Amino acid sequence: MNNPHNAEWETWLQKWFVPLLIPAILVNAGGLLIPILEPDGALYATIAKTMARSGDFIDLYVDGRDWLDKPHFPFWMAALSFRVFGINAVAYKLPALLFWAAGAWYTWRLALSLYGKPVARLSTLIYVSAAHLVISNNDVRAEPYLTGLIIGSVYHFYKVSRLPAPGAGRSLRPWLHLLAGSLLAAAALMTKGPFVLLTIAGGFVLDWIIGKEWDQFRNIRWWVAVALTAFFTLPELYCLYRQFDLHPDKQVFGHTGVSGIRFFFWDSQFGRFFNTGPIKGNGDPFFYFHTLLWAFLPWSLLLYAAVIGKCRGIRRAIPGDWICAGAALASFVLFSLSRFQLPHYLNILFPFFSILTAGYLYNIRRKGERQFVRIVQGIINVILPVLLLLLGWFFHFPKTPLLLAGLVVLSLLPFLLFRGSSLPVSITRSFWLALLAFTFVNFLLYPAILRYQAGTQAGRWIGRSTGISAVYLLQEAPVNYSIEFDCPAPVRRIPMDSISGALIKGPVVVFAPAAFADSLSARGYRTDTLREFPNFHISQLTGEFLNERTRGSVLEKYSLMQVRAGP
Repeated sequence: MNNPHNAEWETWLQKWFVPLLIPAILVNAGGLLIPILEPDGALYATIAKTMARSGDFIDLYVDGRDWLDKPHFPFWMAALSFRVFGINAVAYKLPALLFWAAGAWYTWRLALSLYGKPVARLSTLIYVSAAHLVISNNDVRAEPYLTGLIIGSVYHFYKVSRLPAPGAGRSLRPWLHLLAGSLLAAAALMTKGPFVLLTIAGGFVLDWIIGKEWDQFRNIRWWVAVALTAFFTLPELYCLYRQFDLHPDKQVFGHTGVSGIRFFFWDSQFGRFFNTGPIKGNGDPFFYFHTLLWAFLPWSLLLYAAVIGKCRGIRRAIPGDWICAGAALASFVLFSLSRFQLPHYLNILFPFFSILTAGYLYNIRRKGERQFVRIVQGIINVILPVLLLLLGWFFHFPKTPLLLAGLVVLSLLPFLLFRGSSLPVSITRSFWLALLAFTFVNFLLYPAILRYQAGTQAGRWIGRSTGISAVYLLQEAPVNYSIEFDCPAPVRRIPMDSISGALIKGPVVVFAPAAFADSLSARGYRTDTLREFPNFHISQLTGEFLNERTRGSVLEKYSLMQVRAGP
């Protein structure tokens, strides 16, 4: 469909795609330089550290105990990275960043196949500048892996659906795409569990129904894809069988006879959805509607407009037109109905959101819609720098006046450099200001707030010290995985009543909240504080913590204590 404004987009993308893409990649890569955050990131890094050091790539352990929650694939990737680059935060985050980058490439490839180069370029720019993807490249869990694996699988299966069926004398390309799609789907299964198949298959099913492509449902190639995906998933099932099903005497979730394979296929996903599994939640059906408002910034309101526009144009759909919308909507509805909800679950849908939003922007025809986009992005372009200035003022960084002046200048630059009322100008300003916000977060905010992650600071202090051969954590104290990862000395978790056994060989070093010094003294031990560290749960920031004037009231003191037998 010809659009008089398409040439405007194509000229802008031809000029600015690479100059905007490169700094966005660098900002996302900035997460590599930031220590690993508590609690989940540090927990997963500790599991991978144990795997890398032990050479046991089958069993997952936490604190020396069997651990059953997430599948193996991200731990395999991180452990292999540790083997190559050593035990450090960069090595833990690097594989996840590469899968995120693969997600950007596959977003480009799928959008290119569906809608052409301009939409592919615009989709990629939206993908690399979406807020929660940048955050997840810092606070690494399973989502960067899933984001790349799922969109990659969808791309290859889309190519299969549009190519002639494999046969005698025909190209091998359908088979290669079928193999690649199945392998990526299996890796996604081994990252999060069976629910990912809904995201991968949901878009195709809806697209075929809308397009009345009934033959697709009978095509043998999809049964081959199911068989290949099941075959490639066997390593995960074997590991679970070896660690749990072969040992029904093991106690997991307070019970014996726990099946790892049943947990993988049911309790880990459907058990959470129906709230019948060992891990429960308390869901809100509107949670993801308002979560998207900040998670997909600065493009969230445009996404809502894109979805509405897609639904209005359902009668004009062409083959493949509903793959992205179907994949996103099927999973979004499932997540919203689930009783277990977390913001980062949405990340796997961001490639599809990016393509939907880019297609909407590229094909806007009406003057009113163009005005809507300019107004919405104009408001966001004002709100973002104002929030940065307020955060910089209240957090109180070193040389705050100089920092605020720099933010003002950098916030005004896109309005001075990119002038006019066209949509590309408005989008460029939003992209610039989003990167400014993410640069502030990755290179200023998180390095500053990680001074208040006591486990990381204690682990680094131990690394600079001498004479500390082991560190003990108290079972009665809150778990702290960051010290287990960052401490170069062995870290062991024991109950307070067992410290006497450790003291046979002399004094021991204990890391715990400072209040536990009194508990140890009450049991007859002598404690000497080696170092104190302020602590805050920084993955759940609050206004009181961000405000320098009230921060002290919400900090907790942790201590490295040398414990001796009393009196």
